[in-house]
Formats: sequence, structure tokens, C-alpha cells
Amino acid sequence: MKNDNNYHERSRTARKSTLISVIVNLFLSCLQIITGLLSGSQALVADGIHSFSDLIADFVVLIANQKSRKPCDDDHHYGHWRYENGASMILGVLLCLVGAGMLWSAVGKLLHPDTIQQVHITALWVAIGALIIKECLFRYMLAVATRIQSSMLVANAWHARSDAASSVVVAIGIAGSLAGLPYCDPIAALIVGALIVRMGYPFACNALHDLMDRSVEPAKENEIKATILSTPGVMNLHDLKTRKAGDLILVDVHIEVQAHLSVREGHDIAVATRNKVLKKHNVLNMMIHVDPCASGTGDCLR
Repeated sequence: MKNDNNYHERSRTARKSTLISVIVNLFLSCLQIITGLLSGSQALVADGIHSFSDLIADFVVLIANQKSRKPCDDDHHYGHWRYENGASMILGVLLCLVGAGMLWSAVGKLLHPDTIQQVHITALWVAIGALIIKECLFRYMLAVATRIQSSMLVANAWHARSDAASSVVVAIGIAGSLAGLPYCDPIAALIVGALIVRMGYPFACNALHDLMDRSVEPAKENEIKATILSTPGVMNLHDLKTRKAGDLILVDVHIEVQAHLSVREGHDIAVATRNKVLKKHNVLNMMIHVDPCASGTGDCLR
């Protein structure tokens, strides 16, 4: 297992960035919803509801981050790291649901144009200010996620970016409405909803595949394979299998060693291989089976 201090530091960093996101989104959602209602902008209200959905997403991340730190127990021999995969799937589903709700509301307005209200210019200034704040939040969260290599935080960062992208459309829609084109405001809300659904679907699908023990990317598997083969005493390998546990990797592999070696020597090669892989890669645990192989013949017991 890797050093627990590294895992705890990673969790603390994730928690700090998520708490900052909570504070920012709480402020923005209240500002956008209140201003949208007072100024008559459906797009700004929708953007505020989207910001509020970020709060729910942030709490999901916080809970998953806390749960994933739980140590191994009798029911979870590999720990609780897959809470992170579950959280990523929930975030994706949440994005899809929020986007679908915004689409429904916008279509309703377009089908009943008499319900479209006149927008006040205050909505435009709030939309522009929200855009700047959200973009800054996205860049901060993505930098943290990249540094600690957390796919869950990457998903949450792009969730924040979806807010920034939606604010661009909202600002354009409000500007068009102010210019005498009332349809622009609900059309902006419609576009924002479609963007959110488009971003949420891949997050949910990828997380679901990881929960179903999808292997890591071929390039990453090749890196792990190269590390194994570079270990002194390893002649070859076969049946390399990988799966995800949160952002960490579980590895199973058969290594081939010379048949004349003692059990102790074969064991030492396996330990050296495991330690080398855990040191160089983001691997949580590695199970190795040692197969004796006659040198130069390729005849191995499997």
C-alpha cells in the first residue's frame, strides 16, 4: 500500500478546493436567482439554479472524499476508493437532470411567448460578473485536480466550467432580449440546458464503466508492463489485468522467472516487481503470480 500520509494530504487538498467551490456557488446562486426573478430573466434564473446544482455536487464530492478515506475492513479488503467513482457518476447524472429541467422550462416559454417577461439591464451585469467568477473558479479547481490526479475533482471542475460556458450564452441571450428580441432569453436557457446534458452524459458513462471494472487506458497498461519487464529476474509476463478503484489502479499479473530459482528467489523477484510498480505508478495494490520458465525455451508452467 502507498503511504497513508500521501492519501490524507490528497484528501485534505480535495476538501479545501471543494469548500471554496461551495462558498462561491452559494453566493452566485443566490445572486443570480434573486436578480433573475427581479429582472425578469429566465436564463439568469436557470443559470442560478445551475449554480445551485453545483452546491449539491460539491456536497456529493465532500461525502465521497470522506468515505473514500476509510481504511480497509472485513467487507472492503481494497478500501473504499470506489466511492469516488460513484460520486463521479452521480455528478454526471446530476448534470443530465439539471440540463433536462432547463430544456423543459425553456421549451415551455417558447411555446407560450406571452409568458416571456421584459428583461432589465441589471441581469446583464450580473451575468457578466458571474461569468468571470466561474471561469476563475474552474481554472483553480482544474489546477488542483491535475496536481493531485483526481478524476472526481476533474469532473467537478468541468462542472464549474459548464457554469462558465452557460453564463456566456446567458449574457448573449440577455443582451439580445434587451435589444428587442424577447425570444433570445429562453433560447439562451435552452442552449444552456443542452450544453449541460452533453457534458453530464460522458461523466456518468465513464464512471459506470469504471465501477464495472473497466481496464485502464492501453498506454497506461503498457507503462506498467514496461516497468515489470525492467525488473531484474523477470523474463516475461502474461495475463496482465487492471481495474480502477477511485483514481488508483489494481493490478493482477503473472511474471515468468527462471525455473531453477528457489521459492525464496522467485518471491524476492515478485516483491521487487511490486515495489517498483507501486513506486512509479498510481497503483493501490498489485497481485503477482510467479511462473517458472525454462531459460531460452519459452516453456513455462501456467
